[in-house]
Amino acid sequence: MEQAKDVARAILAEIEKAGASFDRAEPNHEQRFLNLDRAAGEFLFFLVRATRRRRVVEIGTSNGCSTIWLAMALRELAAPGRLITIERNPQKQRAAVDNVRRASVHDYVEFLRGDATEVARTIDGPIDCIFFDADRVSAHLQLKVLWPKLSADCLLVTDNAISHPAELEAYFGLLAALPEFQTLVLPIGKGLHVAHRIASRGARTP
Repeated sequence: MEQAKDVARAILAEIEKAGASFDRAEPNHEQRFLNLDRAAGEFLFFLVRATRRRRVVEIGTSNGCSTIWLAMALRELAAPGRLITIERNPQKQRAAVDNVRRASVHDYVEFLRGDATEVARTIDGPIDCIFFDADRVSAHLQLKVLWPKLSADCLLVTDNAISHPAELEAYFGLLAALPEFQTLVLPIGKGLHVAHRIASRGARTP
């Protein structure tokens, strides 16, 4: 397992370096990879592994950096979990498929492509963790679609909570109206917003 972990981390270092170089040269923001910060990736890995998440949905695959962190955590469970990751850009998804395979965590990942809100409708539950790292403005729409499929004990993690809070305003507002969630913002990377659902009966529908 340690050797496999070392291989994946070496691929991550390569992706981070290549992604940063690509983004500096790419004028179109939509085409940039915008990889998850290393500290945020490390935290995501430990969070998913420590809380033993079983079925994770990632919204925004990009070139697979955060996907690898999540899949590494799922691989370490006694009964390995499953990650479903959504990306609308075919070029980025092709890069992600290749990177995930090179990191040897492809057995734990299912790739879906298309508009995140529409694709989310096709995913079955139960889901015990969602990582939002795509179009921040529409994150609340994906949460509404996935809401009926969430487990009683679920985690929601959102990147860019400090760097782009205005774009996540609708998402934050939606969670604030749901008292069964406890939330906090961690100053890791660009800011990680973490929400934990407290198991209860009669949970409200957004």
